[in-house]
Amino acid sequence: MNHIYEYKKGVRQMVLYTCSRRLESYVTERLQSQKIDYVLQSAGNRNINVYFGRRECLDAIRLIVTRPLYELSPEEDFILGTLLGYDVCIQCQRFCQRKTRMAGQRGTA
Repeated sequence: MNHIYEYKKGVRQMVLYTCSRRLESYVTERLQSQKIDYVLQSAGNRNINVYFGRRECLDAIRLIVTRPLYELSPEEDFILGTLLGYDVCIQCQRFCQRKTRMAGQRGTA
């Protein structure tokens, strides 16, 4: 689990790992044995999203990610990407594209 290694070395403050539900017990046992906090979220019928990392980040995840990722607002999506350590400039571009698309959809209604 490269993600755990990166987290423990301080490369990442938080990780999002999507996996099959079949692996849930393996993944959660591994995180518990490493004393790493985590949050689980359904990702369809067959998968789960496992967020793990710093408690402060996970507290924010519990408040922001309360529904499937594709339903997040552009603002929530931006915050999530930033928490995950994604490139801020790319996140800004993504945010602007999503906001522009939403404004266009409202204008055609």
